[in-house]
Amino acid sequence: MRVYPYPSKSEVRWVSPDWLDENMENVQIIDVQLNVHDYIMGHIPGAVYMNEGLLRVARRRQPASFVPAESIEAVFRSMGISGDVPVVVYSGPGVYSRCAAGMGDGLEQTMVAYALVRFGHRMVHILDGGIEGWMESGRKLTKEFPDVQEGRFRSEIRHEHFVEMEELKSMMGRDDVIIFDARPSPSYEGQAMWIRPGHIPGAHSLPWRRLMTEKNSRLLRDDEELRSLTGGFDLKGKRIIVYCGTGREATNEYLFFRYYLGHPDVRIYKGSFTEWSSYPENPTVTGPDPW
Repeated sequence: MRVYPYPSKSEVRWVSPDWLDENMENVQIIDVQLNVHDYIMGHIPGAVYMNEGLLRVARRRQPASFVPAESIEAVFRSMGISGDVPVVVYSGPGVYSRCAAGMGDGLEQTMVAYALVRFGHRMVHILDGGIEGWMESGRKLTKEFPDVQEGRFRSEIRHEHFVEMEELKSMMGRDDVIIFDARPSPSYEGQAMWIRPGHIPGAHSLPWRRLMTEKNSRLLRDDEELRSLTGGFDLKGKRIIVYCGTGREATNEYLFFRYYLGHPDVRIYKGSFTEWSSYPENPTVTGPDPW
């Protein structure tokens, strides 16, 4: 059985199917599969469905900014979430999504887990391996829906989890700051979907998908592999800034650095490259090197 390295009081914890099975009566389970039809066709018993699209709206030059605190409070309460009850988040590729247009990439569960802590929850669990891990452990899914009661969640924006663009600019080039780009390498190095090519000056490429196993994008690699991926970077005493395209891919690395590795100072640049590249005065760098 895998032993996870974080302290017992960590706000975000990865848990195994065995742990969830033993604690199902004491947690609120959230299914964040790509499509509600995936949930309907099969979900972990007791799980309530949520679509991650509820988390973001357009704001200034950001087409996918987090919704206001009061808006997400109403959503979380309607799902039965309360601040004093631990939450378990999981996702999966989904039977329906495999048959229709595309598959879930696994980021649904880190996106929602990050949103929960960003808006004030302090007991968030991620099911390592997602729905595939649950089924591979011999456990079954259900098509029955739970009777959801109104929750007591109180939303607050916790600013220690992110930085704005001007804050990032003030930190660029400092010896005590290291920046990671969580997008795939081709996006980091050259032209992708954004209006301008490349990456933010000084950012190191660390694609989020490398942290996960090849077969399951919801399952963390073993600790030895994870150490080899991050061991080449000097992180001691540094603030880690993670960004991607819109802030979604960065949630995977943010949670990994802050809660799995226990690094004390990690932030997401929430506007990410979508916001950065929309300002012509912001420089970008192409190619495999940070500068």
